Amino acid sequence: MENENLLAIANEFGSPVYVYDSSKIISQYDRLSDAFKKVKRLKLNYAVKALSNIAVLKLMNSLGAGLDTVSAQEVELGLKAGVKPSNIVFTPNGVSLEEIEEVSALGVQINIDNLSILEQFGTKHPNVPVCIRMNPHVMAGGNSKISVGHIDSKFGISIHQIPHILRIVENTGMRINGIHMHTGSDILDIEVFLRACEILFETAMNFKNLDFIDFGSGFKVPYKLGDIETNIEEFGSKMTKRFNTFCKEYGKELTLGFEPGKFLVSESGYFLAKVNVIKQTTSTVFAGIDSGFNHLIRPMFYNSHHEIINISNPKGKERFYSVVGYICETDTFATNRRISEINEGDTIAFKNAGAYCFSMSSNYNSRYRPAEVLWHEGKAHLIRKRETFEDLTKNQVDVDIFSKVAETT
Repeated sequence: MENENLLAIANEFGSPVYVYDSSKIISQYDRLSDAFKKVKRLKLNYAVKALSNIAVLKLMNSLGAGLDTVSAQEVELGLKAGVKPSNIVFTPNGVSLEEIEEVSALGVQINIDNLSILEQFGTKHPNVPVCIRMNPHVMAGGNSKISVGHIDSKFGISIHQIPHILRIVENTGMRINGIHMHTGSDILDIEVFLRACEILFETAMNFKNLDFIDFGSGFKVPYKLGDIETNIEEFGSKMTKRFNTFCKEYGKELTLGFEPGKFLVSESGYFLAKVNVIKQTTSTVFAGIDSGFNHLIRPMFYNSHHEIINISNPKGKERFYSVVGYICETDTFATNRRISEINEGDTIAFKNAGAYCFSMSSNYNSRYRPAEVLWHEGKAHLIRKRETFEDLTKNQVDVDIFSKVAETT
């Protein structure tokens, strides 16, 4: 997308606004598929939590992707988008047995990550195929906040508890049709991830009737010029060779599964915001925008980096700015960042705003959540309306219980 496209969208739909370029999503999907083209059975399940707009789910479905979901509501969104239940995997954490049963009744693949629920579900529903989420105790990423494979993680069943799993399977007679792991985001070292895969291959040999092995995702995308990223082509080549060898050892052609989220949508996204005020203090120049961590919390929550460009003045002289929001908290997007000279009324764009941005937004400070736009084949399509005051109050119940108190006082 060009700056003029983004500016036109901001002018038409207002700011702040999220914009997603469908061509980037498609190219990322094709890139990942091509990396594993020598695998006979490949299944890419898009991680809905990254960006859950129904239009995006429809796009993923049109590409042939399945969905990886973490809540009953995400499952419902997938079904509403036209995805078949058989193409949806449910991988929750810490949910009740009742929610798992509710989703299972829809015909969705269940993925269970703790011994207690595994035993309860297997006892009640021994004929329903179940995938097991394992914790390999491997950290493939560098950020502890987004790594979920370490030994103290709440996610998955420890590889040291395999004897417990096998006892439950034997006692309940349940069928295990898949093995899964997810070490977390931002895989920096392919070899470390491949070692985690070896642990899952070893685990899989304990189950004789598997249909698939899902290795999660967490592939890193570049967030700034010169940033490192996961070498998907190298990983695909090495993983394909090892997986095909494993299938021969296992004696059955299994499906190789991944659940990419950030990899597919992160780089497609732009978050556009208007500059409300330029504020000079004794040591800092602040650019205050019409947004805050209610719309984009990743920089504050994960200390993540998003490139910021002034699309109103892209060739202007660069100056140092601290970009901050309008929330009554410390909501700093960037500190002393070099950006083309900013004036009040300019529109700035945050890059890599496709994953875990709108989906983590809120109404904090009673602010409205922004609109979402999909840029597809050269046209802008509104895929979510900007919220209004009615949206803020529609679920609040206006109870008249204070009138007597007011009268007496």
